[in-house]
Order: sequence, then structure tokens, then C-alpha cells
Amino acid sequence: MSELRFDGRVAIVTGAGGNPGLGRSYALLLALRGAKVLVNDLGVGPDGRGMVGGGADKVVQEIIDAGGEAMSNGDSVATASGARSIVDAALEAWGRVDILINNAGVAPFALFDEISEDDIEKVVGVHLFGHIWMCRAAWRPMKENGYGRLVNVSSGVAVRGLAYQSIYAAAKLGVVGLTRTLAAEGHSFGIRANVIMPAADTLAWQTMLEPSFSEQARENGLTPESVAPVGAWLAHESCPYSGKVFQAQGGTIRELYFARTNGIGGTDGRLTLEAVAAQSAEVVDRTGSEVVPDPSPEIPDHMKPKRYRDTPRT
Repeated sequence: MSELRFDGRVAIVTGAGGNPGLGRSYALLLALRGAKVLVNDLGVGPDGRGMVGGGADKVVQEIIDAGGEAMSNGDSVATASGARSIVDAALEAWGRVDILINNAGVAPFALFDEISEDDIEKVVGVHLFGHIWMCRAAWRPMKENGYGRLVNVSSGVAVRGLAYQSIYAAAKLGVVGLTRTLAAEGHSFGIRANVIMPAADTLAWQTMLEPSFSEQARENGLTPESVAPVGAWLAHESCPYSGKVFQAQGGTIRELYFARTNGIGGTDGRLTLEAVAAQSAEVVDRTGSEVVPDPSPEIPDHMKPKRYRDTPRT
């Protein structure tokens, strides 16, 4: 296969100032392959506190030193105005936005009944609303150009659960639902949207977890650089998929998909409380499970709100 490149493409990578960091690795790889990259980072610590500063500028300088083209941005993804400012900066500099990798995030560790209300709002604001605002801001220019690649970052924590990360997991699973719907809506506009669930030793891990955990992760190949090719592939024009979820870690990539059991129930659509209780083992029996279909751009008229029926999509 010939080298996959991004010449002429403009990419935005949020939360890309950390070193080591996934965002930085995505930005460096895209730039190395020819993309113009806006490197966004608010400059706070991995837990959302303090001011680190300078990270985005350093990544930009790395790109420039390697012969690429990049610019830094310090606006917040957690507000609609901040997201618009990020996208507008790329449009003003390069006239288009082709790729958006929503990597920005904070992850304060706390038990569910102990996490502060401020941290709850911060986590949901950056992760879930950050994806919503950034995708909305990029949607219009992508739609006008008839092309776009959205790479939304979730986490395996969202599907398997992890103590101390309840709010983070809730927001990250919301990212999956958002992305699958955008895949359906974006199909006719040339916009593809996928989810990446990465695992890598980053500044967040090194800051908030025991050093031994970080060391072990590195020994097992869990580096940002091992994940970056997956994010870049999802951002490439040749990627044929949309609405899918991919897990990436340690040089591996897997699809995570949804399935449902055969369950119980008759054709009359009736169940009793006692029947559910008595046959619950059959409900959770995964033998012969059916894969839930990928998002479809075809929406039956009866599923559309009245105002959208028989209305051409523009």
C-alpha cells in the first residue's frame, strides 16, 4: 500500500499539548503526513486544575522543526463560543476544516459520593459538551465542503466501568451515542464519524497514578505513539467506516460492537413481572446473540418528527 498522506487537509486536534500525550501524537503524525494542524490546549493539568501552559506552543514548534505547518490555540472546548473560536482560527488561517480529533479531556479521580459538583460539571463540560460544541462548530464548514472526518475520543472505562471514574465514564459513553448519530446524519454530506477508545501511558497517568503503573504500561507498549496510527487512519479519506467504535492500545486495534440477546417474550408483546423474574437467565444468555446494526442514514418517515417529513436534507 502506498503511503497514506493528508496533503491539503486541515486538522484540529484538541487537548494536544500534553507530553507524553495522545493529542500530541495525533497532531505530530498528521503533520508528518502533510496536514496543516491546529494544536489546541487549554493549558490545565490532567485533573483540570492548575495551569501548565506552553504545551500547545511546544508541539507546534516540534511540527515546524520537522518541516510541517501548525498553529496553537488556547480556547476551551467546554463552551460553544470557545469551540467556535477554535474552528474559526483554523478557517481564518487555512480556509477549511477537514479533520477534527476531539481529544481534550480531564479526569479527576474520586468516588461517586465524594466528587465535587464543580468537578462533575467540569468533566461533563469538557468531555461530552466539548464533543458536542466542537462537532457543531466544525459541522457547517465540513457540510459546505462535502467532506469531513470526526474522530471522537471515548474510553474503555465507559463500557466496563471503573471505580473513581463514574462521571468520566458517563460522559465518555455519551460520546459514543453522539458519534453514532452524527454518522447517520453526516452520511449524505460526506462526513464520517467514528470513536476511538485509546489506552496509553500519558501525562495524566504519570500525574495521577502510581509510578509503577506507568512503568508497566510502557513495558507493555502502551504508548501514545502506538495509538496514533489508529486515530490518523480514522481521519483519513480512505477510511470507509462511520459510526464504529475502535479500541486501540499497545499496537493493537479492535472493534467494539453492540449485541443483544434473543431474550424472552411472545408475539403478543405481553410480559408479566413473574415471567421476567422466572426467565431472567434466558434474558442474559448470550448464546446466538444478534449484532446491533451500525447507524443507518436511511430514516423511515414514521421515525421522523413531523417538521422533517418529506423535507429534503440540505
